[in-house]
Amino acid sequence: MAGIGGGPNFSNQNSNTSSSSAPHSHHHHHQAPKILLAKPALVTAAKYNHGGAPAGDDPSSSLRSRLPSVGFLNLLSDSWDFHTDRFLPFLTDNTDFTVIGVIGPTGVGKSTIMNEIYGFDATSSGMLPPFAIESVETKAMAKHCTVGIEPRITSERIILLDTQPVFSPSVLAEMIRPDGSSTVSVWGGESLPAELAHELMSIQLGVLLTSICHIILVVSEGVHDNNMWRLMATVDLLKHSIPDPSSLSLSHPQSFNTVSDKEIKDKMQEVGEEYMASPIFVHTKLHDQDLAPHYLVQMKKALTCYFSSTSFNKQKHQNASKEKNVSSLNPEDDSDPTLFKSFFIPSKYNTDSLQYESYSSSLWKLRDQVLSMGGPSFSRTVSERDWLKNSGKIWELVKNSSTISDYCRTLQSSGLFRR
Repeated sequence: MAGIGGGPNFSNQNSNTSSSSAPHSHHHHHQAPKILLAKPALVTAAKYNHGGAPAGDDPSSSLRSRLPSVGFLNLLSDSWDFHTDRFLPFLTDNTDFTVIGVIGPTGVGKSTIMNEIYGFDATSSGMLPPFAIESVETKAMAKHCTVGIEPRITSERIILLDTQPVFSPSVLAEMIRPDGSSTVSVWGGESLPAELAHELMSIQLGVLLTSICHIILVVSEGVHDNNMWRLMATVDLLKHSIPDPSSLSLSHPQSFNTVSDKEIKDKMQEVGEEYMASPIFVHTKLHDQDLAPHYLVQMKKALTCYFSSTSFNKQKHQNASKEKNVSSLNPEDDSDPTLFKSFFIPSKYNTDSLQYESYSSSLWKLRDQVLSMGGPSFSRTVSERDWLKNSGKIWELVKNSSTISDYCRTLQSSGLFRR
């Protein structure tokens, strides 16, 4: 294991798996909390197989059901419940921290991007990444790596939130009953058609991230898929009465469950305008024909036009004056502050191109841009630990939002949800 911010060394992992963890616990008794960079389920599964247990081809979901839940750091579990106790020991009372979240469909490179922002060096032997990335086996089984929200924190106190894919067939397959209803309660305890619950999960996830993050990366594959643009426009439409984690409206937990949308709106008047994380739109797996500079400028203009009437646009203008002038993938339009932050990452396998930047160089520049951004500030100073506790309360507001439930009823009655 590694310290919260440092890179791990798993070179002795196999030799330790069958031994008791007690000596290690005693040895590190007075040191800072430790955190696995590898996904806990995968490491623990290796432990079980090491002792001579049958090494069958069990899928990760069946392994997950046999492992103790204490091993998971997920903030948001596969049952769609928010857990603060698992990650809380790794947070402090520090108030100078940044929260970066990511959202996007399966296989677009979300976890890879988050590993890059963390500073993980994939070339170092014996190192496992902070966030598990899609393997050949995962793709072959049509599975997804990330469940709910998986957090990590760096030594620079950057909290990274990797999320399960949206619009994912594998997520839908895991939550659908034979009769077509959903096994996951996403809204008021009511049983919904799985397809509707699945779509609502994507919206709720987007609303939560835009409420509790400073920066949100919105990742799409290619330049012709605008599903994520539509999702974030819907998130903007429905993110009403949802405060940021420092809001005074969360200061009275005893009355929290009975707080109405109107009361929250009234209390938010004291804080100011509704909070919205700064978005960075990332398009991955691009080919040479998609990377022509004039084409990318047109893409950025289309993106800016699409979100011109949203809260994201208002947030962009508020942040423009305090942003540092840093390099991006397209220096020719950096001087135009009216355009949204967007990045275009070439395909990892597009190695023949000498005309445009490489995959690894583009990822590094994205990391540089994200870490040098000046995202919006929460309305008040809040510590890491209080941010986490209040984020759990915000999740309850999201799940019980009357605005989102009205939208859900409209989708249900019209049948206009994804099938």
